[in-house]
Amino acid sequence: MSKRILIFDDDTDILSICTYILQELGWEVKTSPHCNDIVNTVRAFNPNVILMDNWIPDSGGVVATQAIKAETDLRNIPVVYFSANNDIQSLANKAGADTYLEKPFDLNELENVIERVAGFKD
Repeated sequence: MSKRILIFDDDTDILSICTYILQELGWEVKTSPHCNDIVNTVRAFNPNVILMDNWIPDSGGVVATQAIKAETDLRNIPVVYFSANNDIQSLANKAGADTYLEKPFDLNELENVIERVAGFKD
C-alpha cells in the first residue's frame, strides 16, 4: 500500500525536515508553501494524510482545511493541523482537522500521529 502525504507549510526548514524524515519512513511526500488552488492540489496527489500549517499563505490553514473538508471526495482524508499557536486545539477544531500537532514537535510524535490517522498504526 502506498503511503502518500501532502504537507502545506511556508517554512522551508519544516518542509525539508518533514520530507526527509517521512521519506525515510517510506512515505511519498509532496509539499506546498501555499494553499492556492488547494482542492485541485489535493485531488491531483490523492494523499493518505495532509499536514496543514496554521499560517499558510494565502487563505490560512483554517480556511484551507475547511475547503478540503467541504468536498465530498476529499473529506475523509485525515488532516493533521500543526502550528506553534498556543490555541492550536481550538484552531484545529474550527478548521475541522482530524487532529493536531504542536510545533515544535518531536520527530517520533510526528511519525506516530501521521501513522495513526492514516490507519497504519493502532
